[in-house]
Amino acid sequence: MTITRHSSSKVLSNIVEHDGRIYLAGQVADDLSQDVRGQTQQILASIDRMLASVGSDKSRILTVNIWLADIRTRDEMNEAWLAWADPEHLPARATVEAKLGNPRMLVEIMLVAVKK
Repeated sequence: MTITRHSSSKVLSNIVEHDGRIYLAGQVADDLSQDVRGQTQQILASIDRMLASVGSDKSRILTVNIWLADIRTRDEMNEAWLAWADPEHLPARATVEAKLGNPRMLVEIMLVAVKK
């Protein structure tokens, strides 16, 4: 089976494809001055672009892991999530609190999807 890696750096690949599945590395916002809602919106827009680049979209997401710097901001994150998510194709999802790599990062999202 072929494994294809996209947008790779010295540390990781942002997208890995294998056997019709698409694995996205944890995504964080570019503009860390935004609140949780704003950071989530940025990440979800990036996810849309990344999935499209490999022939998929949000309706094909299987699982999502979301890390919040403060679980008390879950409602704000969910506002952005619900505005973006495909209500007919909701993935399995976990949301937990975690200390993220930069104190200004408020949310990180990682997922697995399948190709169209």
